Amino acid sequence: MAGGRQHGNVERISVSLPGTLLARLDTMVAARGHESRSQAISEMIHQSLAAWGEKLGDEVMAGTITLVYDRTVPGLQVRLADLQHAHIAEVISSLHVQLEHAQTMEVILVQGPARRLRAIADAMVTQRGVATGYLQLTTAIIPPLHPLPAARAEDDQTPAAAGAAGSA
Repeated sequence: MAGGRQHGNVERISVSLPGTLLARLDTMVAARGHESRSQAISEMIHQSLAAWGEKLGDEVMAGTITLVYDRTVPGLQVRLADLQHAHIAEVISSLHVQLEHAQTMEVILVQGPARRLRAIADAMVTQRGVATGYLQLTTAIIPPLHPLPAARAEDDQTPAAAGAAGSA
């Protein structure tokens, strides 16, 4: 759901709620700027399904690991970089932002089996010097960023690539 828009068929359901819960929902809908109750409930269901998928363990998911850490702790940045390199198949990219008071925020984009992503996040969050960190997952996944090795080998049979391969 990009920007609250749904793709494909939309099914209508009915939900019964106690008045106090409905009032709290309406307050949240207004405060967060949702277009409707349906949009807010759809977002909550999506988040719940992502959490459920994470518990399943082997479902491939995409997400972020967000860390805030003290950049002055000796060796911490190297250990975090080493963890990312050790899990290069799951780590897509990272962004560092320098905060005040020697703090760094790092957001790491990851994709892979939920159980593995949880283990990577736990290994990072428990490093000495990491003040806070969490893993946020979604059931949506990132489309392939490049062709698979077999497809790439076929694509590399251009005249220039074939000539380079023949001269090796």
